Amino acid sequence: MATMTLKCSETSLPGVLLIEPMVFQDDRGFFMETYHMGKYKEAGLDRPFVQDNLSHSRRHTLRGLHYQLRRPQGKLIYVVTGKILDIAVDIRRGSPTFGQWAGIRLSAENRRQLYVPEGFAHGFCVLSDSADVMYKCTDLYAPGDEYGVLWSDLTLAIEWTVENPILSKKDARNPSLQDMPEALLPVYRT
Repeated sequence: MATMTLKCSETSLPGVLLIEPMVFQDDRGFFMETYHMGKYKEAGLDRPFVQDNLSHSRRHTLRGLHYQLRRPQGKLIYVVTGKILDIAVDIRRGSPTFGQWAGIRLSAENRRQLYVPEGFAHGFCVLSDSADVMYKCTDLYAPGDEYGVLWSDLTLAIEWTVENPILSKKDARNPSLQDMPEALLPVYRT
């Protein structure tokens, strides 16, 4: 059995986990495991990851809020350089926390990770001059299955800390959660 070397706690949204890996630091720098299957399984995160992604973004870039419906992705997110505000939104029809969000600051300095499970929309905003963000996914990216919720949806009232973010054309056109057809939202399962 693997030795526990990380702290794992739930956020305000059940299933969305804040992970704080053990960091070994000395005068040379630091070392940490960004992922260890056995240790994460002990912490309750036993989903297999099949794809790793890296994004580089400049200050005030906002990516999201994204999700896949038929091939949902759980994501384990961490920052290699810079600082972001990472957001998870529960968009599962029938969920007791439907429409609620959790926001966590992740940075190269705090070395925290966020796990966003399947059925949640995910996005982040860059708070530093730039940021390199890594995330592991539980399913492969499926271009025809990607959907999004408008970042500035007034009913969600997400506190992004930036008023005029840099957006992709696609993200700027996403519908609000209330305007999303029910058939395009995941279903809550207990």
